[in-house]
Amino acid sequence: MKLVVRVKLLPDAVMDAALRETLKLCNRAADHASRRAFATRITGRTALQRLVYGELKAMGLSAQPAIHVARKVAGAYATLKANLKAGNYGPEGSKRRARVESRPIRFRRDAAQPFDDRCLSWQLDQRTVSIWTVRGRAGGIPFVCSAEQLKMLAAHRRGESDLVYRGGQWYLYATCEVPEPDAYEPDGFLGVDLGIANIATTSDGTVHSGKHINQIRHRNRRLRRKLQRKGTKSARRLLRKLSGREARFAADVNHRIAKRIVTEAQRTCRGIALEDLGGIRERVRLRRPRRVTLHSWAFAQLGAFIAYKARRAGVPVVHVDPRHTSQGCSACGHISRKNRPDQTTFCCTSCGFAEHADVNAARNIAQRGATGRAVSHAADDVA
Repeated sequence: MKLVVRVKLLPDAVMDAALRETLKLCNRAADHASRRAFATRITGRTALQRLVYGELKAMGLSAQPAIHVARKVAGAYATLKANLKAGNYGPEGSKRRARVESRPIRFRRDAAQPFDDRCLSWQLDQRTVSIWTVRGRAGGIPFVCSAEQLKMLAAHRRGESDLVYRGGQWYLYATCEVPEPDAYEPDGFLGVDLGIANIATTSDGTVHSGKHINQIRHRNRRLRRKLQRKGTKSARRLLRKLSGREARFAADVNHRIAKRIVTEAQRTCRGIALEDLGGIRERVRLRRPRRVTLHSWAFAQLGAFIAYKARRAGVPVVHVDPRHTSQGCSACGHISRKNRPDQTTFCCTSCGFAEHADVNAARNIAQRGATGRAVSHAADDVA
């Protein structure tokens, strides 16, 4: 499986200036290649590289950086095409979709730039890197990372590394190919119910409360609204800073929750059952305040974190149909809206079973995971 290791670079003033000029030129070249791709409708990697390679070289790029710029632009158009096909920019004829389709993709001056081993080399023993810049090869740039990250780089680093400038700091994102352990045969499943009041609840009854998290999110939302009304240059700058801070906060919370869930499943030799939440934004109908809360939290990110951490640990993961998990009784299976008198309470109108609503939903998810696993094994045996 592919994992990304992020290391922090510590360039001096001269190297910092060289790196800034390099990113600026690479992204200016990417904008040029994007305009050519948009005008000619040539967006394939090989065809676009043939079209713009000489032009990018004439702008001051060396051979490999020019190739990577062309590939970056081709990848951006492939992503745009996939998003258009999936309807992420609205249906055909909508203003948003028309606006996106009517102009070429643009790249920020400090957008990330990929480098391969021909223009970037690692000296892991010295904890330094050597990288191509517009001023020539810059060697001996120190980097810092944890001992575990250094060990992973030495054993599993493969392919390209991305040079990233974020928050006034330089980073390298290195791709590592880590072998996956064989998944064990689970002794049952740990169901996980994702929600708003409680970010995640397991079928064992463990509740990862979202009270403190939601307080922070609501405070940030009020601040964003205030800054957006103000509309000054300093307000927009603070909005960008706030956006990055909230994304880091959400990722940190999701990482910690995912780690605890995977550790518990591994300790008890169980698999993990998750809801298949694809298309939740289109399916769920809520009032405006709750709709904003639902759409602003990274539920897909939490599910992805649980899945990849489980793969690293050899823990089986299944995704189940989420319909009626919150209205069905985990004891008798009776489904009714009346089983949920309020947000936190579940009381079955058929058998009288009572439980915390999220715990009951997580148990239904665990049962569906076990049932789906059994059906899958039976189908394999027949085949």
